[in-house]
Amino acid sequence: MSIWVLSDVHLAFGVPSKTMEVFGPAWKQYAEKIASNWKRLISQEDLILIPGDISWAMRLEEALIDLQWIDALPGTKVILRGNHDYWWSSLEKMGKVIPPSIHCIHNNVYLWKEVAIAGSRLWDTPEYGFGAFTVIQDNPRERTKTLEEGAQAPQEDEKIFVRELERLRLSLSQIPKTASRKIAMTHYPPIGADLSSSRASSLLEEFQIDTCVFGHLHNIRPGSLPFGKARGVNYVFASCDYLNFIPVKLV
Repeated sequence: MSIWVLSDVHLAFGVPSKTMEVFGPAWKQYAEKIASNWKRLISQEDLILIPGDISWAMRLEEALIDLQWIDALPGTKVILRGNHDYWWSSLEKMGKVIPPSIHCIHNNVYLWKEVAIAGSRLWDTPEYGFGAFTVIQDNPRERTKTLEEGAQAPQEDEKIFVRELERLRLSLSQIPKTASRKIAMTHYPPIGADLSSSRASSLLEEFQIDTCVFGHLHNIRPGSLPFGKARGVNYVFASCDYLNFIPVKLV
């Protein structure tokens, strides 16, 4: 039995017009690549973590097509909301329709064979940046912000980030002391590339998290963001295009 991670799969079976293939050759037939690598590596007894940006759907009903596609793949899956998962709803509503092999982290903890999985989405923060590692690429779907929106963005981002930190603490605080391994999922990175302490990483250290998995970043130069271990926490960056759509086994 093994634990794997693959983030930012950005499925679009429910909304084909939003396929990631518009972002260039690396994304060509990306769903097929994901499925092929998944089936090659992952067994029905394994656990796979998907920390956000799961489906381009706007409504839960549309996202169900993508979730059913994930459900048909081997293993138990744990998902977290990303900044593009607009379809994400309450645990109660999702619990009624989400396929049985998929479990959500939403202000809670999921236990799998004495392994505890917790986390929250997080958000943008000026504490660290990744511009030096990113290959600039135009986003054909991105809307240009107005001057007013641009001026208000830093304050709004900080409000959201602080709220997400509170949600992270709430989730981490529910991890049982008996857990043999503690894993945190965040969508946004909780730490910078130099692994210097941050508000989010301090929380992970406080709750003695073993591993934190995350994604969100795209167009990162290959091999430029290995992350690693800092102050007891192992940081694993798992955006699927960075990993060539191959799930990473957590050790």
